[in-house]
Amino acid sequence: MSKRVKGLLASLSILAATATAALAQGSYPTQPITVVVPFSAGGPTDTVARLVAQVMSRELGQQVLVQNVGGAGGTLGAGQVAQAKPDGYTLLLHHIGMSTAPTLYRQLAFDPLKAFSPIGLITSVPMTIVARKDFEPADAPALLAYLKEKGTETTYANAGIGSASHLCGMLLQEAAGVQMVTVPYQGAAPAMTDIVGGQVDLLCDQTTNTTNQIKAGEVKAYAVTTPARVPSLPDLPTTAEVGLPKLEIGVWHGLYGPVGLDAGVVEKLDAALKTALADETVKSRFAELGTQPVAAEEATPEALQKELTSQIELWRPIIQAAGTYAD
Repeated sequence: MSKRVKGLLASLSILAATATAALAQGSYPTQPITVVVPFSAGGPTDTVARLVAQVMSRELGQQVLVQNVGGAGGTLGAGQVAQAKPDGYTLLLHHIGMSTAPTLYRQLAFDPLKAFSPIGLITSVPMTIVARKDFEPADAPALLAYLKEKGTETTYANAGIGSASHLCGMLLQEAAGVQMVTVPYQGAAPAMTDIVGGQVDLLCDQTTNTTNQIKAGEVKAYAVTTPARVPSLPDLPTTAEVGLPKLEIGVWHGLYGPVGLDAGVVEKLDAALKTALADETVKSRFAELGTQPVAAEEATPEALQKELTSQIELWRPIIQAAGTYAD
């Protein structure tokens, strides 16, 4: 076979592959999409995912199914997506834990900045400090005084190492200058169950997991971790107001695919995400849970990559100073 014929065949092969890819991109999606949430069902990140997935399903014309793959502080589910085929049918909805994992896990199996195709930011959820309803301190100043006297006797629940509640707990102890007895759970939902049941004393978790219990009087609330008060909980003071200005944390969430995701697929998913975040029902439900969708210009791959990069740098010295690692 002549070099000319071989060259022609090679060119035809490239054209065919390009046409096939374009066809696949144009018809995407042709089957249900799975969004992996690396935490337990019923928790705050799961709540965000299910609200967004419902509208994305309608926009994309295919079911967007939420799959909970908990364990190892969110790294188990994230690692599963990192190894998935980059065809747009396996995605990851993760929170701030993507930025803390590289420091918390010294032998992390994936690099959050290199193993994923960012799609867009979703929301930043405030956190609240809550306690069992019969906990002795009546308000935040009384809580701080109580912790300084009896911190080592106080039990603090979290959803596991690397979870948002774990991070908030570290900041709370650092800001208050106290040490508590940490009680890790396999997810935010069981941690909240035991707070409501009175088995543990304190929890700092996202408003998506605490607002309903606060309003129902099932837990005692002390403060919210944002610079301004949350409209859904207007009577709850900020941590700065109660003397903890260093305890400020919002739990941002983002949507990712495996690295190598086709640019056209990313574009379709990003468009569907923007539609979901602009949906009145989603905005209303988010507001009820003490949060709101990000602006359209933040629901982009570029904004998510920038946020992830800056947050990794922010949390690295904090975790290293605490000396608390997951491995």
